[in-house]
Amino acid sequence: MKIQLAACLFLLIGEILTPAPKPAPRINGPLVYGSRPGHPFLYRIPCQGERPISFSVKGLPIELKLDASSGIISGTTPSKGEYQVVIEAKNPKGKDKRNFRIISGEKLALTPPMGYNHWYAHYNRITGRMMREAADVMISSGMADVGYQYVNIDDCWMNAPKNRDPKRVGPLRDAVGNIIPNSYFQDMKGLTDYIHAKGLKAGIYTSPGPLTCGGFAGAWQHEEQDARQFSSWGFDFLKYDWCSYGERENSVEAFQKPYIQMGTILKNMDRDIVFNLCQYGMGEVWKWGGEVGGNCWRTADDLGYELDRIFDVALKNCEYRLYSKPGEWNDPDYIQIGWIGSADRQAIPELTPMPAAMQYAYMSLWSLMAAPLIYSGDMSKLDEFTINVLCNPEVIEVNQDPLGECALVVKKTDKCFLMIKNLADGSRAVGLFNRGNSSAKVQVDWSELKLTEKQIVRDLWRQKDLGEFSGQFSAEVPSQGVVMVRINNKN
Repeated sequence: MKIQLAACLFLLIGEILTPAPKPAPRINGPLVYGSRPGHPFLYRIPCQGERPISFSVKGLPIELKLDASSGIISGTTPSKGEYQVVIEAKNPKGKDKRNFRIISGEKLALTPPMGYNHWYAHYNRITGRMMREAADVMISSGMADVGYQYVNIDDCWMNAPKNRDPKRVGPLRDAVGNIIPNSYFQDMKGLTDYIHAKGLKAGIYTSPGPLTCGGFAGAWQHEEQDARQFSSWGFDFLKYDWCSYGERENSVEAFQKPYIQMGTILKNMDRDIVFNLCQYGMGEVWKWGGEVGGNCWRTADDLGYELDRIFDVALKNCEYRLYSKPGEWNDPDYIQIGWIGSADRQAIPELTPMPAAMQYAYMSLWSLMAAPLIYSGDMSKLDEFTINVLCNPEVIEVNQDPLGECALVVKKTDKCFLMIKNLADGSRAVGLFNRGNSSAKVQVDWSELKLTEKQIVRDLWRQKDLGEFSGQFSAEVPSQGVVMVRINNKN
C-alpha cells in the first residue's frame, strides 16, 4: 500500500502554476447572473484577498440587500429586466471593483454551473455530515472565492428497498406519498439552511424511474410531489438521472418525455432550480435539452474511472459546440482530480494517478468548452496542488465568459490540437494541447484566429504576460498537457 501511495504521489507532484492570491481584494465569478422574478435570490460575491473584506454594491435593486462583511446578496429577485450594478471590495491592502449584470427573466445558469458533487468520491457512503463538511471546505479552501457555489448531493440520500447498509433501508414514502430520506439525511431543510447561510446553493438528485441508479427511491408517479418537496426543503439544483425509467424506445419523443414533464414542473416552482438532464446523450439531447427546460445535459456516458479518455470525451463534446449557449450547456461529466473513489464504490478515496500535466489539461478542456465545473473528489482531502488546478481565476474566467461559446477544435497533428474560444471582450482563449507521450512544440497561427496585428499573449495558468507576437505563437507542451493562453491586442 505504501509503495502504491508513493507512486501516486510521484505522479501527482508537479509544478504549482497558479500564483497564490494576493492580499488585496480580487473580485471573481461571472459577469452576469440570471434569476426568475419574485423568487428567492442568493449570491455570494466571489472574492479573493485577506479577510475581513468590506463589500458594497452600487445600483442594487431595492428588493435585494447586501451583507457588507460576508459579500452575500439576498432577497427577492426584482421584476423582469436587466440591472447593472457595480460591486466593490476593499481591505487594508487594497480595493477592487467589477461590473455585474443581474438579469431577471426565465433563463437560469447564464454561465456554466460551478460547484461540487459527491458521487466520484463517496458513492453510496454519503451522509448529511459529509455534505455540510463539503460546504465548509468550499469556503475555507477558497473555492467559493473563485465562483464555486453549488453543493450537490448525488444518489443514495433516500431510502432503498434493500442495501448492504441497513441504515439506508426503509419505507420509500410516508402515508401521504412524501419521499423519505434515509437515516444519514434526517434534516434536509436544516442541511440546505446550513449551506445557504454560507451564501452557497444546494443540489439534489433523483430519477424519473421507480429506482435510482443505486437502487434507491426514484420519482416515478410522484414527480410533482417530489419537486415540491425539494423546493420546500430549499434545493436550488436538480440532477435527473435516467436510471430505471421504463420507456427506452429509440425515439426522440420517448427520450424527451420525462424531462418535458419535470422541466414544466420546475418552471412552476416558487424558487429557482437549475435542471440537469442526466441521460447520457441519448436522442441527441444537445438539440432539444433547452427546449424541455434543461440548463445542462450530459452528452455521453459517465467518465467513471477511465480518466485517460478525457481528451476523447472533450473532442467529442466539442462536436456539439453550436448548441452551447447561456442557460444551455453541454456537460461531459465532472472534474475528477485529487482524492477520488475506487471502482467498488465502497473503498475510501485514493489519490488520483493522473499525471499533473493531464490535470491542468483536464481543467483547461472543461473551461474552454464552457462545460459545468463540478468537482467530484473528496473535499476533506483537498491539497495544495488540487486547489491550484481548481482555483485559477483567469482559467475560470474563460469558462464563465458571458458569450457562452464552446471552443472550436483545430487539429495540428495526430497528437496535438488547438481549442479556440472567442470571448465577450473580443479576445481569444486558446489551449495548445498535446496528448502524446512526449513533449511537443505546438503552434497557433494568427490566421487560425482571424487576426492580423501584433497580439499580446498571456499565460493563463501562470497569470503572466509573455509579450507581443506577430503572426503566430508556439510553445513546448508537456506530454498529456496544455499551454493555455489569452490573446488580444490591448494592453
